Amino acid sequence: MALFQDLQARGLCEQLSDPALAALLDGGGLTVYSGFDPTAPSLHVGSLMPIVCLMRLQRAGHRPIAVVGGATGRIGDPSGRSEERKLLGDDDLAQNLAGIRAQLGRFLDFGAGGARDALAVDNYDWFQGLGFVEFLRRIGKHFSVNMMLAKESVRARLEDRDHGISYTEFSYMLMQAYDFLWLHEHHGCTLQIGGNDQWGNITAGIELIRRVRQQPAYGFTHPLITTADGKKFGKSEGGNIWLDAERTSPYQMFQYFLNADDRDAGRLLKFFTFLPVTEIDDLVRSSSLAPEKRAAQRVLAREVTRLVHGQEAAARAEEGAAALFGGGGGGLEDLLDQPGIPRTARSRTQLTDGVPLLDLLRDSHLAKSLGEARRDISGGGIYLNEERVTDSSRTVTVADLKKDAFVLLRKGKKNYHIVRFE
Repeated sequence: MALFQDLQARGLCEQLSDPALAALLDGGGLTVYSGFDPTAPSLHVGSLMPIVCLMRLQRAGHRPIAVVGGATGRIGDPSGRSEERKLLGDDDLAQNLAGIRAQLGRFLDFGAGGARDALAVDNYDWFQGLGFVEFLRRIGKHFSVNMMLAKESVRARLEDRDHGISYTEFSYMLMQAYDFLWLHEHHGCTLQIGGNDQWGNITAGIELIRRVRQQPAYGFTHPLITTADGKKFGKSEGGNIWLDAERTSPYQMFQYFLNADDRDAGRLLKFFTFLPVTEIDDLVRSSSLAPEKRAAQRVLAREVTRLVHGQEAAARAEEGAAALFGGGGGGLEDLLDQPGIPRTARSRTQLTDGVPLLDLLRDSHLAKSLGEARRDISGGGIYLNEERVTDSSRTVTVADLKKDAFVLLRKGKKNYHIVRFE
């Protein structure tokens, strides 16, 4: 299947700036970029959409550029936002940029600088020496305020009387358009991809290149994902599903996709895996005959966890999920031996005075706060070593240790965490 046909079959190509782009995608040889906001030191599973799109394009013979927005990250994209982002400091940005660049290297082939090898660049490199007057003279003159006000991301914020939009965020579109022009001039980039909320920013860059360079440029958008029940994709009870194993363990990622709604499984398989579309359709059809086996979700969880964390981590996560799914395995001792279950370590000396169970629940991210942990206990949803806890003042002591080192926490039916006291 040709690249463009495959993108369409997977539902990945939502808006296309020019019908001629279809043939260009199939022909290979384009330089294409997508941007990543450094709002945290790790990307999350929502970022897998542009990452996997760049991977598909690179495998089809195109050169991907990942722009990590050190400059635009200082501003904040108003697209899809109801209020202004909190501006990050230099130290936080530096940490976030380093973490994201390292993660991108797990997905894209950066090689040794060959013609098709991926690039990771920081747009602060070309913005930091650009003066305000120069930017207005070179870039600002090509944009009418009328055109900018017509963009959906701006118009939606203008209609919000409580928040509106600051001049800082209003300028974001010009900055992203300049990114596209700079990459076009210095790397021959002619294609930008992004979520469908980026359409206005992408077309602004296309128009800027046409005006300044009198050359064509292109863009396409992929969908923003929501689950079948309308929830934001990539969120769990503990918050974002991160690509960093320290923030979201491989087991937690596996479990997140294993629990995908039957209505979402086929879509997510097409979005995030490299399995042929015909194979995915066959899998979804067969899974619909025995939905209780969750065959499609199991393949989805396995493939995504392997993509993000590698084959060994995915295998351990699947082993842990197999032991826990349906509430069981072979008992407490077997559960403690499962390598896929997320775990943390604490000092054994803390047990002398007892460790508040509320603290363990919060620190293991089974609860976001002490208040939430207290409510979970009151609601009967917390278990210590597979025994329900009803007293929110409960402390963990040496007497609670299993195998002289471990305690097993559980929230609800499927959220486990092991604490090792060393």
